[in-house]
Amino acid sequence: MTLEHRAFMYSGPEDFLAVTVPFLESGLESGQAVVAVAREPNLTALRDTFAGHGTAIEYFDSAAFYRHPVRTLRDYQAIVKRSEPRSVCALAEPVWGRWDERQTLEWIRYESLINVVFAGSGARALCPYDTATLPDDVLAEARRTHPLLLTDGRDLINGRYVDPAVFGAGCDRAWRAGRPEGAEYLPIDGADLHALRSFVAERAAEHGLGRQPAQNLVTAVNEVAANALQHGVPPRGLWTWRDGDDLLCEVGDNGFWRPGPFTGFIPPDSALQQGFGLWTVRLLVDLVELKAGWDGTFVRLHTRR
Repeated sequence: MTLEHRAFMYSGPEDFLAVTVPFLESGLESGQAVVAVAREPNLTALRDTFAGHGTAIEYFDSAAFYRHPVRTLRDYQAIVKRSEPRSVCALAEPVWGRWDERQTLEWIRYESLINVVFAGSGARALCPYDTATLPDDVLAEARRTHPLLLTDGRDLINGRYVDPAVFGAGCDRAWRAGRPEGAEYLPIDGADLHALRSFVAERAAEHGLGRQPAQNLVTAVNEVAANALQHGVPPRGLWTWRDGDDLLCEVGDNGFWRPGPFTGFIPPDSALQQGFGLWTVRLLVDLVELKAGWDGTFVRLHTRR
């Protein structure tokens, strides 16, 4: 069973309902598990339209569902798994207005990853994009991440679609080189990482992170540092610095690694599967960036206050 992943370019609430209502109705009629994730006021309009269907449709507010791309992938995967043997019919409207440039890029990558994570699920996904409010660059990227496109009442095979592996490699090249002069450095030169955990915890407290985000950051840095000790090449070290509301922790070593564009993004089947550690790290912090090549391997973690 193949995935149908379709971007829908709409303008205004009437245009939105004219397409999304028949889409959800088709899912109900075919016996699929039907999910509607939409922004307000679109979500309320859908609830009102389908009020007579009771709990046949599962509703989510996009503002709450789209908070973190890797967690959202995990949550959609959970919906697909618990719906088996039925396939899923998902209306999936992302949130775009509250992200900075680097976070926006990660959400665009998320849309591309959908094509890999759910390739054999048989799901049908319709992703609405509001042409009246969204920036031109977001609309342009939607055409690069969805194999199918619904626009101006026409359903088309999208000739601008980019293979997810190629697309992901392009995202990784967006790495911002260098660190500020004031970045603090801690060498990682022993298997006992207690000093590293204390170092990160102190910087997290100074930055004003809450208890849980601080604990998550300490756990994530510890995981990356332990991996650098096991697989990397000396010298190994940790840099920390602040960038506005973000606290950044970067672990680097001199080893050569060539991660694939999906590394740490695709939810693993078990803790024994390759990529589980990095996937867990991505869940713990707001953003993870990778730079790996002949000049070493660097993992940069962002946590926002």
